[in-house]
Amino acid sequence: MSKTPAECTTMADVRAEIDRLDRALMMLFAERWGYINRAAEIKRPLRLKADIPARVAEVKENAGRTAIEFGLEPDFYTRLWAQLIDHSIAHERKLLGEDEA
Repeated sequence: MSKTPAECTTMADVRAEIDRLDRALMMLFAERWGYINRAAEIKRPLRLKADIPARVAEVKENAGRTAIEFGLEPDFYTRLWAQLIDHSIAHERKLLGEDEA
């Protein structure tokens, strides 16, 4: 059973909750990765590139706005999302054969 931060009375409690959340985040990243794979499948017959700059900008802006909404530092999360996006684009490029020249 999960605890709120205020309900944690020991470091073991805090560590267990952080580990639980880290696992949940990884599960969400794995789900997101499935959509990245599907995007490549959809892009292929449409002859779309992996890197679509307008969409990249939109996702980064969304990350910054969402960070603010949750009281987090937008610059950090925008940079984190930029890394996530770069990794996703590199993966899509491989799937789409863009790296083969």
